Amino acid sequence: MGCNRNCGLLTGAIIGAVLAIFGGVLIPVGDNLIGKAVKKEAVIVNGTTAFKNWLVPGSSVYREFWIFHVLNPSEVMEEGAHPKLEQRGPYTYRVRYLPKENVTEGENGTITYMMPNAANFEPALSVGTENDTLTVLNLAVVAVPSVYPSTLMQSVINTWVKSSKAAILQNRTVKEILWGYTDPFLDSIPFPNVKSFVGVFYPYNGTSDGPYSVYTGADDITKTAVIESYKHGRTLSYWKGHCDMVNGTDGASFPPFVKKDQVLRFFSADICRSIYAVFHSKQLVKGITLYRFVVPREAFASPAEVRDNYCFCTDPELSENCTIAGLLDISACKAKRPVYISLPHFLHASESVLHSVEGMSPNEQEHETYLDIEPVTGFTLRFAKRLQVNLLVRPSTRIDEKAEMFRTKISSRLELLSMLQMALMIGGSVLFLAFMGSYFICRSKKLK
Repeated sequence: MGCNRNCGLLTGAIIGAVLAIFGGVLIPVGDNLIGKAVKKEAVIVNGTTAFKNWLVPGSSVYREFWIFHVLNPSEVMEEGAHPKLEQRGPYTYRVRYLPKENVTEGENGTITYMMPNAANFEPALSVGTENDTLTVLNLAVVAVPSVYPSTLMQSVINTWVKSSKAAILQNRTVKEILWGYTDPFLDSIPFPNVKSFVGVFYPYNGTSDGPYSVYTGADDITKTAVIESYKHGRTLSYWKGHCDMVNGTDGASFPPFVKKDQVLRFFSADICRSIYAVFHSKQLVKGITLYRFVVPREAFASPAEVRDNYCFCTDPELSENCTIAGLLDISACKAKRPVYISLPHFLHASESVLHSVEGMSPNEQEHETYLDIEPVTGFTLRFAKRLQVNLLVRPSTRIDEKAEMFRTKISSRLELLSMLQMALMIGGSVLFLAFMGSYFICRSKKLK
């Protein structure tokens, strides 16, 4: 009886030991099997899971737009008051639903393609329609001083501004603001190379971005989806030094086996630069553990705080000797138009920028950019790229839409007052001379 009990215990111990050893052996074996499976399916080669999702996104991608409506246009234009802004939106569009075009295999384990651009309005996901009218900056008038800095040219353009009755603020529909409209001011310029169609994202629909050349990962899994070249180059010609480099992937995926201590770099054509994200937290989505990486405050910090950002400072005068944070001047890649990129509501921007307008409420949870990545495959399952497009309004001594308003509203009243003063002076003088003349005539008669 004792032997049976002891034998049973010994047998159980042996079985447990065997299972433990077997389990320990299975860990590296399992990891190896998983690694092989991932390496087989994560490379961008025709027939793999990664290729299918790379060619056409497996889920819908939406772009939501919020537009700042100016509540006090009269005070801004007539008194120079700070704009009071009200956020309107979202106006939602489905994007990236077309397959990549001109896909060809390149050299050195790369694949080349063009990214087609298309945006389809989604009424069910929007606060209103594309025909909602908002008061916004006049894109053409604001851009002129930057595009044509010459004093002589601005004097000539000033005539066309007046003839078109253009104002610095205007009413436009959401569709016009985003995708374009024929501007009467630009339409009045008699130059053959001046395009009269203007919009914040014009041209977009029907265009393509690229060509991109990315590594497939077949030769080196650590390079999967990393951009080898963009528009046939490794640099952009917009910035100086390392800021001009095209780094990382396009953000849709990363090389497999992502670690928390990694810095994930990706290129965004929207902001004409490469940027990076750092680990923030774990997220659980439908039972899948994801790593959330966020674009940190340091990415938009001033060079005074983060030295590596020195080459993003393009105008020391406007940036107060490169000490202003939170704004990125991308005019170099926008045909010299004064376009500045920031995080929504000037999140992480300098106080002077934040307080230049009324109605800003920056909030990290709502306004930061993040990527939720499945760490084994490197696939980005959720991506919130949050950006704000701003236009710099520069003063111009020659383009005097504001000065014309001043003459109309103020100078005309001063001229009227001067005329009244002159009339009173002349009338008073005439009456004085007439009465004095009559007085002396009457007095001379009495003396006689």
